[in-house]
Amino acid sequence: MTKMRWGLFIITIAASFVSNTVCGQISSKEVDVIVANAMGKFNVAGVAVAIVKDGKIIHEKGYGVKSIDAKSPVDEHTNFEIGSNSKAFTTAALSILVDEGKISWNDPVKKYIPEFKMYNDYVTENFTIEDLLCHRSGLGLGVGDLMMFPDGTDFTITDVVKSFQYFAPVSGFRTQFNYDNQLYLVAGEVIARVSGMSWEAFVQKRIMTPLQMQNSFSSINQVKDTGSMAFPHSSESGTIKKIPFYGAMVNGAAGGIISNVNDMSKWMLTQLNKGKYGSSLDKELFTKERQTEMWTIHTVDRADPSPRYNQHFNGYGLGWNLSDIKGNLSVSHTGGLPGMLSMVTMIPDLNLGIVILTNTENGGTGVFSSVSQTIIDSYLGLNDFGWVDKYAAFFQAQKNSGDEVTQKVWETVSKAKNTTIKNESITGVYEDKWFGKIEIFLKGNQLWFKSYRSPKLTGPMSFYKANTFAIKWEYKDMNCDAFAMFNLDEEGKAQSIKMKGISPNIDFSFDFQDLDLQRVKN
Repeated sequence: MTKMRWGLFIITIAASFVSNTVCGQISSKEVDVIVANAMGKFNVAGVAVAIVKDGKIIHEKGYGVKSIDAKSPVDEHTNFEIGSNSKAFTTAALSILVDEGKISWNDPVKKYIPEFKMYNDYVTENFTIEDLLCHRSGLGLGVGDLMMFPDGTDFTITDVVKSFQYFAPVSGFRTQFNYDNQLYLVAGEVIARVSGMSWEAFVQKRIMTPLQMQNSFSSINQVKDTGSMAFPHSSESGTIKKIPFYGAMVNGAAGGIISNVNDMSKWMLTQLNKGKYGSSLDKELFTKERQTEMWTIHTVDRADPSPRYNQHFNGYGLGWNLSDIKGNLSVSHTGGLPGMLSMVTMIPDLNLGIVILTNTENGGTGVFSSVSQTIIDSYLGLNDFGWVDKYAAFFQAQKNSGDEVTQKVWETVSKAKNTTIKNESITGVYEDKWFGKIEIFLKGNQLWFKSYRSPKLTGPMSFYKANTFAIKWEYKDMNCDAFAMFNLDEEGKAQSIKMKGISPNIDFSFDFQDLDLQRVKN
């Protein structure tokens, strides 16, 4: 539920040194210009931006429209799905429980969820609550996310808790960073079992209500009137179009929150005040000790080698990306759902926080990256680096590269359309231990793929080459077309299927590569 990590952008395109200049606090008019420039470059429907500095909200404003159909304007109270920026709310909720003595970070998950099972007995027995939050499980990037992408699946928290035993690790336990969402869902279940209320109810009662985040919700199901919502959009087809909201999740611990920049400013101010809130900072959401734990690196990742920010460390804490830029701690996270992208960045040493919410797939990443970087640079005293243009060039090059790959695939498919296929050798029902059953069948004269548990994963299959077919999903909200590669027996009958995404730009949450589909029925 997060698109690409911010640090990766910096590593890629900030490799040259630019000298410092002294800059003052950025003005609202300057922010307006930066956002307008970014929106023009990246073709997004709407954006909302807020900046907090020295304990105050100094800028909060909406830009563009909630929907390209209705044209109603975005403002500071317009709600967006914030995706993986929900993870920090989950770690805050657990911190509250730690402060109350109800759990310890080092408690085994099995203490609260006895049926929890990982890929071997040692990891199962030693997997702690802290391990749920640090992306160091040993499993691969986005593992198991097909249980929630696309939305509309019928997987339950029971399915999620028991799924990890079926995945092969890609690294040693606690040795490597690989971002995941599913383990945060388990963290949400820990909160539910310890507190006696759902993750959604706990976050609403214990975090949003005290902080007076009065217009925020912990689940899309709580939104009765979508008039306050920005609608998600996609530009995947080349033109921007409105798409449906991402539906309710097993629980919202990995990405279920709906909020706005006014409420998220209250969240950032609480973070920057080390858990304190209220007009006199006389109330406490969580202790300073808990925040220190959340803002301590638990899993080390690659640092940015460029001299612009003189970075020395980079890694993941508990729900936050952590790094240093020009000698200052940076605390950040991104979030992404179909058509909704968000970014929160705080520089505690400068008492600075920035939140950017967008409602357009693809272009939104360019907006939140370039706008946040430009604002941060102004406070660091760095001169204008032209982030909007640099990100625009970077993303265009990335798109062009991906489009070239996919275009060649579909050209090959088109040239092979008259190839004779023994359909009966591959049709049938196949099953994966964690994903369940899929079926390959004939729909008229067309081979077709459908998932039993993820109804949106259905679409025509076309011969590509050798034992490989290309699937063009009916689902179009995100770029996720896939290859299906059949393993044949000595008689030429398919016995199993492996899969992978076609485009190099596919979102990592479409973890087709983790499937091991075995034939169970002709």
